[in-house]
Amino acid sequence: MVDLKVKVDKLEFKNPVTAASGTFGFGEEFADFMDLNDLGGIFVKGLTLHNREGNDYPRMAETPAGMLNAVGLQNKGVDYFINTIYPRIKHWDTEIFPNVNGSIIEDYIEVTEKLNEVESINAIELNISCPNVKEGGMAFGVNCASAITVTEAIRKAYDKTLIVKLSPNVTDITEIAKGVEGAGADAVSLVNTFLGMAIDAKTRKPILSTITGGLSGPAIKPIALRMVWQVYNAVKIPIIGMGGIMNATDAIEFMLAGSSAIQIGTANFIDPQVCIKVIDGIKEYMLEHRVEKISDLIGAMEV
Repeated sequence: MVDLKVKVDKLEFKNPVTAASGTFGFGEEFADFMDLNDLGGIFVKGLTLHNREGNDYPRMAETPAGMLNAVGLQNKGVDYFINTIYPRIKHWDTEIFPNVNGSIIEDYIEVTEKLNEVESINAIELNISCPNVKEGGMAFGVNCASAITVTEAIRKAYDKTLIVKLSPNVTDITEIAKGVEGAGADAVSLVNTFLGMAIDAKTRKPILSTITGGLSGPAIKPIALRMVWQVYNAVKIPIIGMGGIMNATDAIEFMLAGSSAIQIGTANFIDPQVCIKVIDGIKEYMLEHRVEKISDLIGAMEV
């Protein structure tokens, strides 16, 4: 037998494999493909204060080693999630993590306060890659001062585990990580998507309606892995790593770099059973390499 349990702040996951926000819906969409109780957790689709229609189509584009997306946080708002969606999914024996978004700090706070009242939700993921409309559309997470400000505000509004999701579109991600740690984050998740674009050479027009979008998938893995390792050596709080994880070997690499748990995103679109396959693959790796506790691999890369 192998021990797959990991801890992130006060939370104990049955295994380190979780589904990334925006790639797994609210979990229901994947219930026909797997037993959702087997997952370490589900980071649900991004939530905003009010209903959002998202960006105009086209808002997704395939790339040679991944995909671009500019969905734009389409959702029916946090109240709809709490009153309609959550009652349908709360019976699963896995952690459910709402992903919190806002265009101004007051939006973030109001969404968080509503989720703080939901007794059986034990943590939120704060997405600071959202554009701050008061600052001309610059994302909260690309500026250390604004990342600290929004984290401090949410820390005051939220009593449970606060996971801050970091943007990779920065010069020094360790500066942002240390900033949100000091502002009260209990953990960080990284990385979100990289800013990219695609052009149709025949029409000479951008493929995405928004021109630019977020790049994810295998193409970003080496950069994401480097950032996880850098942050692991810069902060004391746990890291949930992501970025191009397609199989168990990728997941193990992220844990060796310093991740306490991992999120699988784009791979869910390719294989809806990939999360379970990664869990099984991690077990096989542990047996083969005589690793009794998966937690022993966290940050265990030998330099």
